[in-house]
Formats: sequence, structure tokens, C-alpha cells
Amino acid sequence: MEVKNFSAWDYVVFAALFVISSGIGVFFAIKERKKATSREFLVGGRQMSFGPVALSLTASFMSAVTVLGAPSEVYRFGASFVLFFIAYTFVIVFTSELFLPVFYRSGITSTYEYLQLRFNKPVRYAATVIYIVQTILYTGVVVYAPALALNQVTGFDLWGSVFATGIVCTFYCTLGGLKAVVWTDAFQMVVMIVGFLTVLIQGSAQAGGFHNVLEQSTNGSRLTIFDFDVDPLRRHTFWTISVGGTFTWLGIYGVNQSTIQRCISCKTEKHAKLALYFNLLGLWIILVCAVFSGLIMYAYFKNCDPWTSGIISAPDQLMPYFVMEIFATMPGLPGLFVACAFSGTLSTVAASINALATVTFEDFVKSCFPHLSDKKSTWISKGLCVLFGMMCTSMAVAASLMGSVVQAALSIHGMCGGPMLGLFTLGIVFPFVNWKGALGGLLTGIILAFWVAIGGFIYPAPDSKTWPLPLLTDQCVPSNVTESVSPVLSSRPAIADTWYSLSYLYYSAVGCVGCIAAGVLVSIITGHQRGKDIQPVLIRPVCNLFCFWSKKYKTLCWCGVQHDRDTEQENLENSSAWKQGAESVLQNGLRRESLVHVPGYDPKDKSYNNLAFEKITHF
Repeated sequence: MEVKNFSAWDYVVFAALFVISSGIGVFFAIKERKKATSREFLVGGRQMSFGPVALSLTASFMSAVTVLGAPSEVYRFGASFVLFFIAYTFVIVFTSELFLPVFYRSGITSTYEYLQLRFNKPVRYAATVIYIVQTILYTGVVVYAPALALNQVTGFDLWGSVFATGIVCTFYCTLGGLKAVVWTDAFQMVVMIVGFLTVLIQGSAQAGGFHNVLEQSTNGSRLTIFDFDVDPLRRHTFWTISVGGTFTWLGIYGVNQSTIQRCISCKTEKHAKLALYFNLLGLWIILVCAVFSGLIMYAYFKNCDPWTSGIISAPDQLMPYFVMEIFATMPGLPGLFVACAFSGTLSTVAASINALATVTFEDFVKSCFPHLSDKKSTWISKGLCVLFGMMCTSMAVAASLMGSVVQAALSIHGMCGGPMLGLFTLGIVFPFVNWKGALGGLLTGIILAFWVAIGGFIYPAPDSKTWPLPLLTDQCVPSNVTESVSPVLSSRPAIADTWYSLSYLYYSAVGCVGCIAAGVLVSIITGHQRGKDIQPVLIRPVCNLFCFWSKKYKTLCWCGVQHDRDTEQENLENSSAWKQGAESVLQNGLRRESLVHVPGYDPKDKSYNNLAFEKITHF
């Protein structure tokens, strides 16, 4: 493959991204130097507004894997990828209305604090360890995969970009904390949109205009969006994307520390919800840009597919190759696209480093050293950022040795996310589930999700379920590339064509449903949790939606949790009492004593604000 190297202007544009990102970190380090507490560092003082948080959420959600991978998916499999807008919508609604109110009103910093409040410490620590491992692994791959794709197409230095990403993210996370991460993400989100728009405008012009793009896409069956086949083995159908996609993204979004940490940094619950809903708008914009980029690529390469012809060696290289083609005579613009791709990487890595530092500090350091001073807490938090920055960068080095396992590593996020979603759902929706059910459910969900996913990697699904749409090479210049022949498997167990062939989008659903079913069953067998031992603020009474006509049935579904005895403000006070000392924590719930009045609920605005935890929470 002919490698087209960057020009000087491309490097200038790309370097500007790193310089500005680092500058934001320095700015907040200087601005906030007098507020040197871990509370300011990890959650921005809980006084962020919804605008920058919404942009930050979108940027963190859309990594370079999305920027490079989504257009490639549309190019090969068609525009059905746009159906993810349904999944994104469900994800945001469930997150803002089901999970966020519980996390926000509990006054927690780490989402896994909730698991101790609701169950006990072993459940909290088990979930935290799983999160740390999966995030380090996933983040390493997020750094390495786009760097490899860009290196092989543009000649951009592989390890230079890997280490630059790790160093810059660690730098501005360590200096500026969450505020630097949020505002840098907002800037990077703008870069991503501008990068996509330049590709859309120039690409459609090169492909013969937008009308021609749609015509060629229709002729190539790329605009066949709705496929209502219920077969769960099919890779992408309406049901796998809308249902399976909801489970997948809710598992890595709705109960993910990186997302929730940004939401609880908002000054009121209303701002947190607005951040999520405005973030949904950003997700739709990125999704539409990615889909149209894929369609434009198809129209441009309709008679000479660079992947099947051997010009490029992997589908992820399609987008960088396309960019280098259409901007061949326009120095600086390829650099803008690379900045767009790496904006996704920087935002994801920075969010991961900050979230990892937060859960480690809150779940482990504070448990071992509960009386740390503010100064020591802040320096420990910064040290954790440096440590996890080094670990994520090192994981990128390890990813280079994994070969085909890299693809497996990308799925681990979803495989762990499903059981995690099930665990939090057990705690928030099912009041009778005890800690034994929670641990049993988590273990069952992990086993099921990893079983189906690893089986799918060992025994890939039949081509009939995953084969891409037709791609032509009629007008390609003959190359010396030798066609690879797919290996013929001598034997496949019967389960390989059923269970192991399940669409990858259902992995999280398997883990989540398995976790919930096992958790409920184990709790019934071992003796259900007493509802009166659980703070109402830790439970979301969704049964009220279905039993709104009958107070008797609503009370029955509450399983003893006294939602009607306390006002919402009193619930907030009771949940905040946990922050006053470890002695107020029961194994399964909170004591209802030694409470102080905590301002925070505004009846006019019908929203909570973080002033409720201003005096109670000290980091």
C-alpha cells in the first residue's frame, strides 16, 4: 500500500490540538490553585453547568473508534447503523430518569459507593475491581487502534502518537482535574464536528454531489435501513441495534463512573438532566455525520473497494485512506481530520483516567486512610492520575502484541458493562434483593457474558449472518497483493452455530438479564432484604408507574421501603448522614439517626442542588 505522508501544515494543525488541550489544563491549574481539595479536583466542586458537561459527555462517548469505525460499518453493511439513534434515546432516558436521580441524591462521588450503601463493601469492591480492569484494557486499545490505522495509511508516527496521547491526557488531568477534562472535551467536541464537516463537504463534492451519493447508495443497497428479522444471530437488524444496542450502551454509559461523575459535578439535578439531554443531541449529530461519511465513501469507492482489493489491510483504515485521497492537494486538512480522530481518543482517555483516579481514591484510599487532609488528598488524587495515565499508555503498548485479541479487548467493555448494569438495576429497582443475590448475580452475569463472547471469538458466526454487502473491484489497478483464503475449520460444535453466533450487540443483554435473574433467585432462596433497613433515596420506585391507581399495590411493590414516610428532602438528609462517619453505615442500608438539616431541595424548581453536600462532604 502506498503511504501518503503528512505535510508540515498537517503536523501544525495536529500539534495545535495537543497544545490547546494542555493549555486548558494549565489554565485551570492556575485558576483553581487556591481551591486545592480533592473535591474540587475530582468533581469540579459540584458546581458545573450543563453546557460544557453535555459537550464533554458527547466527546467522551464518541472515541476515535467511533470516528474511524462507524463510517467503515456504514460503508460495508449499510446505513442501518443510523438506527442507533433509537438506542441512544433509550439510553439517555433511562440514565436521566432511572439511574441519575439515585446517584445524584445519594451525594456520592464514586458510583460504587452506592453499592456499599445499598448492599455492603464486598459488592462495592468486586464491582470497582472489574471496572478498573476493563477500563484500563479498553483505554489502552482506544489509544492504540486509531494510532495503528492512521500510521499505516498516513505514515503518521505510531508510537509518537500513542505516547503523545498518554502524556498530554495525563498532563491536563493531573494539573486541572475534572474541570480541565470537561472544558478540554468541549473543545475537542468542536474539533470533531469541524473535522467531520470538512470530510462531508469535500467528500460529497469529490463523489459527484450529495444527490449522486444517495443514488449510488440506493443502487448499492446501502439505504436499506429497516430489517425486522428477529433472528438474534444476525449481526445488525432493527432489533439487534435498537434492543441490543440499548443494553450495550446503557451498560457502558448509564452506570459508568466516567458519565455519572460528570453528571454529579453539575450544580443541580436539573442541570445534570439537561446535560444528558443536550448530550443526546450531540450523539445524534455525530451519528448522522458518521453515517453520511460512510455513504460518501461508498459512492467514491463504488467501483474500486480498497479493502477487498488489498490496497488497505483493515476496514478501520478506510476513513483515513479516504481522507488522504480527497485532501491530497489541500495541506492542513488531513491534519484536521487526524485531530478530529484523536479528539475522540483524548476525550475518552482523559475521562477514563479521571474516573479511574476517582474510584480508586474513593473506594480504596479513603477506606484505608479516612482522615487525610485536603492537601494530601489532592496530591494523592493527582498521583493516581499519573499512575493510571502510565498504565493506560502501557496497555496500548501491550495491545500491539495482541494481534486479533485487540478486537476481543474492544468487546470487553460491553461484556463487563452488561453485568454491571444488571447489578445496579438489582439495587435500584428490586428492593428485596440482598447482598448475596447481588454478588451471585454479578458472578453469573460475568460468566454468561464472557462465555458467549469468547465462544464467538473462537468460533466466528457463519458468513451468512455477518457477510458485508457487495463491494466491487472492477476498476482497481492490479496490485501484487495475494488474496487471503479463509481457514476452513475442521470441526465446529453444535453450540457454535447458535449460542456462539449471537450478535455481539446482545452480549450486554445476556450479562444484564443473567445477573438480574440470578440475583432475584438467590435473594429469594437466602431470604430477601428487609425494606425498612433501606433508605428510600437508594431505591427508584418504578412500580409507581404501573400501579399509579392503587396505593395498596404500590405499597406492596415497595417491599417495605417507606417511600411514603419521608419527604424527598428528608431522604436526602438521611442519605447524606452516611458521609458523617462510618459508624452510620449498616451492612445493608443506612441508620436513620444523628441527622442534621441539609439544604438542597428546591420545591419551586423541583430539583436538588449540590449545596446539600457542601458542608457534609469533605474529600
